[in-house]
Amino acid sequence: MRVCSFLPSATETLYALGLGDCVAGVTFECDYPEEARQKPVVVRTRLNHGLSPAEIDQEVTAFLRRGESLYQVDANELERIGPDLIITQDLCHVCAASPNDLVAVLSRLSRPPQMLCLSPRTLEEVWRGIRQVGEATGCAERANRLLQELALRMSRVQRAVAGAQRRRTLCLEWLEPPFIAGHWIPEMVACAGGEDVLGRASEPGFRTDWKNVLASEAETVVLMPCGYDLRQTVEEFRRMRLPEGWQGLPAVRSGQVFAVDASGFFSRPGPRLAAGIETLARILHPDLAPVGFPPQTVERL
Repeated sequence: MRVCSFLPSATETLYALGLGDCVAGVTFECDYPEEARQKPVVVRTRLNHGLSPAEIDQEVTAFLRRGESLYQVDANELERIGPDLIITQDLCHVCAASPNDLVAVLSRLSRPPQMLCLSPRTLEEVWRGIRQVGEATGCAERANRLLQELALRMSRVQRAVAGAQRRRTLCLEWLEPPFIAGHWIPEMVACAGGEDVLGRASEPGFRTDWKNVLASEAETVVLMPCGYDLRQTVEEFRRMRLPEGWQGLPAVRSGQVFAVDASGFFSRPGPRLAAGIETLARILHPDLAPVGFPPQTVERL
């Protein structure tokens, strides 16, 4: 079976199900596991490289205002592959290619592929998407085993922090300008023993201003800019011009500001969200959480 993944999270899921040999095409962002980097790239970005967070925000806004996609599908490569299955999404047109990006390309394929569109907004929908990938690839039993393992890890964390005081937690999915993380992130915070003070569960992340950030009285701040790994997050934070009043935030006063690997464990709706919950638990309740940090996951700022 030849599968083209238009989502880094779907690529990770396919490999987690032992289907790496079936992955025939990926996006420019598919970097996990390492083997995925060797696959033919069928989706590329139209954004310029080397932009600052503020410049990325401006360019994305301009694309969306013009009604243009941020992504380009390589029709020739897709035609050469002739996929049996394409996995895409319709959740966020900023984060990944959508079915709209495929319309002109599909007419060139001699045999129409099966399409699986994943658009999770909650943790339950993320896990359901894993099950759907398993069913679409004939690996439903493997998917169920993976989901049982992920559920066990989540419940282990929840039991460990059940009696702990909920820490007021602020999660930022972009830094310039500040965006509050949404969708499954508030659920992850709750599972890890925190209270997300501004995030809206199952709803998209939203733009805010530093006045609201400072007024949140957050006891813990987690920086998780979408698409950034740990190193990039730390570098961007150190380059930032922090707002007046930042030092007065309870999280800053107590040294509870953390950078995390957002791409690996938070922004991609795939199996590694379980490790993201474990990471949050170690941040919020280091004496109670059952596991340590995965390597290259978090850094105190």
